[in-house]
Amino acid sequence: MIANKSFWCSLIICIVSLAIAAHAGEDTGIAAITIPSADVTLSFVQPGRIAKVHVKEGNNVKAGELLVQQDDAANQAQLIQIKAQSEDTTQIEAAQASLDQKRVDLKKIEWVAERGSATELEVEHAQLDVKISELSLKVAQFEHEQNKRKYKEAQIRVDNMSLKNPIDGTVEKVEVEVGESVKGLDDVIRVVRTDPLWIDVPVPLAKGKTLKLGQSTKVKFPDAEQRPVEGKVIYISTVADAASATLRTRIEVPNKLKRPAGEHIRVVFSALGKQYDGQK
Repeated sequence: MIANKSFWCSLIICIVSLAIAAHAGEDTGIAAITIPSADVTLSFVQPGRIAKVHVKEGNNVKAGELLVQQDDAANQAQLIQIKAQSEDTTQIEAAQASLDQKRVDLKKIEWVAERGSATELEVEHAQLDVKISELSLKVAQFEHEQNKRKYKEAQIRVDNMSLKNPIDGTVEKVEVEVGESVKGLDDVIRVVRTDPLWIDVPVPLAKGKTLKLGQSTKVKFPDAEQRPVEGKVIYISTVADAASATLRTRIEVPNKLKRPAGEHIRVVFSALGKQYDGQK
């Protein structure tokens, strides 16, 4: 009886020891936090009043989509005026006509002077009139070019009164309301992309020096029931953190389940996989 109990005790101890050993040998990974793969906060470059907010928080938006617009009525009216000035060639035509006439007058005076009926001073005055008319034409042409540049500048100013989305993503935060006045560079709207997610992992330097772009990883999320998600190395820092002896390594992981960024996860590096095309 005593021998039988000893046998069972030994068996239990052996099983527990094996379980502890297996757990100790398991790579639990490196702790890190997920971040959006794109995170942009948009601002107007000039002050103004908010005329329209075209999206709401949580909306999925495409690159190039109009998000928020300032009141641009006065700027549009000014743009029409500057456009008319940029297309007006009246001053050039008038200067050209004056020059043509001065050249005709000069030829007549030179013809008369050859026959002794005009003085040298009259010829010189006629030549000066032609020169002044040539310069007047150049001034008119220059002012016309400047008006075209002013129109282009005015167009840019009007365009800057509309915020367009630079990335495919989701509206995370709208900071303004219609009718509100904002200053230049005030935060207006934030757009993020969370599929894929990025993870900046502080990898111990000894391990980091063995990593390659494209190497596969396993990302363990907090949910115990969810299987690890496969990711890949897309960036390896070229400068180590001397204080912690770590190398910042960026992992990209798909996020079809739309998990929020900011979760605490663990990353396990697996064997070398196919290489990625370049660092991001």
